[in-house]
Amino acid sequence: MEQYDFGMVGLGVMGRNLLFNIADHQYNVAGLDLDQGKVDALQNEATEKQIVKGTTKVDEFVKMLKTPRAIMLLVPAGKPVDGAIASLVPLLEKGDIIVDGGNSYFPDTDRRFKELSEKGIHFFGMGVSGGEEGARFGPSMMPGGDRDAYDRLKPIFEAVAAKVNGEPCVAYMGTGSAGHYVKMVHNGIEYGIMQLISEVYDLLKRGLKYSDDQLQQTFQDWNEGELKSFLLEITGIVLKKNDDETGKRLVEMISDVARAKGTGKWTSQNAMDIQAPVPVIDAAVSMRDLSKYKTERLQASEKLAWNNAANDSDEHGGLIEHVKKAYHFAMLTIYAQGLAQLQLASKEYNYGLNLAEVAKIWRGGCIIRSTSLEDFMHAFVKNPELPNIMLDDSIAATLLDTQEAARFTAKFAIDKGIAASALLSALSYFDAYRTAKLPTNLIQAQRDYFGAHTYERTDREGVFHTKWE
Repeated sequence: MEQYDFGMVGLGVMGRNLLFNIADHQYNVAGLDLDQGKVDALQNEATEKQIVKGTTKVDEFVKMLKTPRAIMLLVPAGKPVDGAIASLVPLLEKGDIIVDGGNSYFPDTDRRFKELSEKGIHFFGMGVSGGEEGARFGPSMMPGGDRDAYDRLKPIFEAVAAKVNGEPCVAYMGTGSAGHYVKMVHNGIEYGIMQLISEVYDLLKRGLKYSDDQLQQTFQDWNEGELKSFLLEITGIVLKKNDDETGKRLVEMISDVARAKGTGKWTSQNAMDIQAPVPVIDAAVSMRDLSKYKTERLQASEKLAWNNAANDSDEHGGLIEHVKKAYHFAMLTIYAQGLAQLQLASKEYNYGLNLAEVAKIWRGGCIIRSTSLEDFMHAFVKNPELPNIMLDDSIAATLLDTQEAARFTAKFAIDKGIAASALLSALSYFDAYRTAKLPTNLIQAQRDYFGAHTYERTDREGVFHTKWE
């Protein structure tokens, strides 16, 4: 009965696709799902060359696997993960391995790591990026937790991962919840870049009156140069699709009420806990929240209407080039914020993250892959302790080269009354980070006035309090 190398719990599209990917590399795979339809889909979609077996019965599934068993979970975060683990554990033996491949909240991963270790079961959490297509043909994967367990499954994951210059986009991230933490911040960066792209789209559409064809062509063209990235690529594809029913571009028929699964929010919440400023990610989360207030926004669009017709034309013929550079500028600051959060978290939680490795495995397969990650990787190879990539000479030069365009574009957005929270937050972050003396000395004085919270001085050591009146 024991003939399968790898087991998957959760046979949704992601689970099935990753299992097919593993089967493509000559591994025998088994799948478990309580939905018979998903089990049937697994077996019906398998090719003749793949050895694949599905079941709805937990005990049958466990018996099918070679020992020590390797089982991966791809189920929704939270209680479903705990439920799946609880159903498996009584049937497992010491030395078996469970991998949580979903978007679990990192404290839950730490808890499960501890609980399963006490039972002699190896556990690690692994972020998986790339969506359905990535799962099938090569994702980026971020494992963290039990190092020995990962090393035993390393050949499988390196075989199925995306490849860049022949190098697999998977690497051990660190102890405990390191893998899921890295994936959480990855998703926060994803939120920020998606918000930035939507603002650029809005600026071009409403600000510069670009046609549907011009919009689509602009994003397609941008993706062919130094800005090449997965998110720009799919933007060009999305903007090209027509709606079969209306004949209009499909994107125009899609509701502007944005949904989210929580990972961006987790990034912001934890960033505040460890005092890692990520204002663009914060803004991206807030804008998705604001999008949900559709009824109020419709009322406000009438009550707070502003006639900005005076600013209706592109007086500056080169504005599109400014917008492109502004996108480049803000995009770099979004990565800077996320990577800086990872540096802080690595120390806070003793993960031992290698940021060069993180940038390396994000270069292929994942949603936030872009040509810029090559530069980030080299920056961390030169200085593994680099607190912020904006301090790297090459990246600093690019920021200085594009900041003027970012300011010009921000003013254009303000003049047009077009919301650009990601761009404006990126500029404020940049300006605050490069300011030798911030006005927060005044805040310290105010805090001491009303709460006797004390302050430090610039001319001598010590902690001081003043009777202000």
